Amino acid sequence: MFGWWRRPKGRENEWFYCVRHGRVEEGPECRALDRWGPYDTREEAEHALETAHERNQSWESDPQWNDRKPQD
Repeated sequence: MFGWWRRPKGRENEWFYCVRHGRVEEGPECRALDRWGPYDTREEAEHALETAHERNQSWESDPQWNDRKPQD
């Protein structure tokens, strides 16, 4: 092969959450499109979906960022 695609090298103790496979990885194993992170700890990566849900709820209820029109 031409070597145009190389697996990214992660740093030790750098954690990611793969949304495609639903698992935590140390270092980037899956493609960037499918992973969230990096996280400082494995525990943070394990709770990535919960953290994202909490942040989404916070942003959706923030009146400063709520640009939806009220329904009649």
